[in-house]
Amino acid sequence: MGLVMGAFSMQSKQVNYHTDKVDDDLELSVVCHRPEGLEKLEAQTNFSKKELQVLYRGFKNECPSGVVNEETFKQIYSQFFPHGDASTYAHYLFNAFDSSHNESIKFEDFVMALSILLRGTTTEKLQWTFNLYDINRDGYINKEEMTDIVKAIYDMMGRFTYPALRTDTPKQHVDAFFQKMDKNRDGVVTLDEFILSCQEDENIMRSLQLFENVI
Repeated sequence: MGLVMGAFSMQSKQVNYHTDKVDDDLELSVVCHRPEGLEKLEAQTNFSKKELQVLYRGFKNECPSGVVNEETFKQIYSQFFPHGDASTYAHYLFNAFDSSHNESIKFEDFVMALSILLRGTTTEKLQWTFNLYDINRDGYINKEEMTDIVKAIYDMMGRFTYPALRTDTPKQHVDAFFQKMDKNRDGVVTLDEFILSCQEDENIMRSLQLFENVI
């Protein structure tokens, strides 16, 4: 599970502030979607107005239309893992960012998720990660869902996993974590069980702290 949170931190980059002014209304010359005003986003997230300006500049540079579809998201995300296959994990991550479930990510979706991952409380971060694992969104994580996510992470890491992995490593990883998390042995992991198990794991807690000073 620490590997999961570490995967997020690998694609996080330091953001350098620019002194040139960005229009407060985030106006675009040609867009398909106009994001909400800075004041509203500042109130809804843990970012300052200037941080939102910088984040939007990067978002607009990668996505001039103002929205990201899954294919574009996969192309962008794969750049961070050139020695592995990030497509499956990017698919799951895209669905987690797509809070409105309309098969696209707007700047608001992006910055709300980033706010949780970088500046949210431990519980908020774990809730977001739980939703990533809950592929069918039924409120539970079953072993198949956990296996799909963990396998996708190993595929994404590629040859940079050390020591070299055997083909049954993801299954062994899942078996161990699922047994630990499924407290009442009913075959599924609830949000409460997930949060409790993660809080008991020092590696996961250290991984969560990696996000705090990214921006």
